[in-house]
Amino acid sequence: MTLPCPTAGPATVQEADAEANRQLTTLAGWRRFVDGPPPPPGRLPPEQLKQLSPTERDLHDEDRLDHHARMLTVSTSFVEKTRICGRRLVLLNRHAISARRGLMVSGLPGTGKTSAIAQLGRAHELLDRARHPKISDRIPVLYITVPPAATARMVAAEFARFLGLPVRPRSNMTDIIEAVVGVCTDTRTGLVVVDEIHNISQRTQAGAEVSDTLKYFSERIPATFVYAGIDLETSELLVGTRGAQIAGRFTLVPTGPFPYGDEWKGLIATMEETLILHDHPPRSLVKLDRYLHNRTDGMIGALSHAIRGAAIDAILNGTERVTKEGLDAIPLDHAAESVRPARKPVRQR
Repeated sequence: MTLPCPTAGPATVQEADAEANRQLTTLAGWRRFVDGPPPPPGRLPPEQLKQLSPTERDLHDEDRLDHHARMLTVSTSFVEKTRICGRRLVLLNRHAISARRGLMVSGLPGTGKTSAIAQLGRAHELLDRARHPKISDRIPVLYITVPPAATARMVAAEFARFLGLPVRPRSNMTDIIEAVVGVCTDTRTGLVVVDEIHNISQRTQAGAEVSDTLKYFSERIPATFVYAGIDLETSELLVGTRGAQIAGRFTLVPTGPFPYGDEWKGLIATMEETLILHDHPPRSLVKLDRYLHNRTDGMIGALSHAIRGAAIDAILNGTERVTKEGLDAIPLDHAAESVRPARKPVRQR
């Protein structure tokens, strides 16, 4: 079966925009993620900055804005644990003909679940590329998300969409599944990553059918399956007989907010090193580690959003530094904001 070429360059501006907006749930978007982001723009000395024309300065600033807009992936202990556990399961499943074991990554929103499973998939694909450098038609990793209120057909279509296979209105489930299994088998897919798995409820008929479809895919595709979702330990994914089967075959890796400690301080130091600002005092963010922990409640997603948002504001307003005031001006998600201590009212005189 012929797959669409993911490396063909866009011919128009509209196509270029479409390419830029591709997500991990398409083969082209996934491969772009595996290839890594473009190199960051350089830090220019003051003398060179002064020599830039207004247009050149605007382009330089735009490159820096784009750099800070990218989600930074930090190799935390949780990311490393997910990678090691996933790698172990891939090896244990290598010669299994049935009952392959899988991995479940669970935690609150903003605790780095998607980053962890994406890095696991990226590491798996890079290793596969290194082992088979002359074979370009392999698809080592398949990545999908479960839509809200998903049906079995919707999930099967997500598999097909990643692979670039057409799903016509008249295509039945058997046709879609057989096409997906055929391509995954031919292209040696070894890791299937399913995000937002908490959208499946075993208490509903549709959810049970989705669960059965994923189980059937896992039996037909010789790959290790990785699930990620919110609080899977207490979710409706694991209720009933089907839930018990999942719980009996999947290893759980939980995550949560980071405690205030050395790893938290290291996260801030790593993120600060990525800033490309022209007047930011070194290690000034590290000195705010306690404030940042209180502000974000130890959530790495909120921390990344606050630092990157403040850096973008610093470029736009010309201050070229991230300060406590700048960080405090960045609105975070409701969960992070709701844990902030109430400000004491100012006394009126």
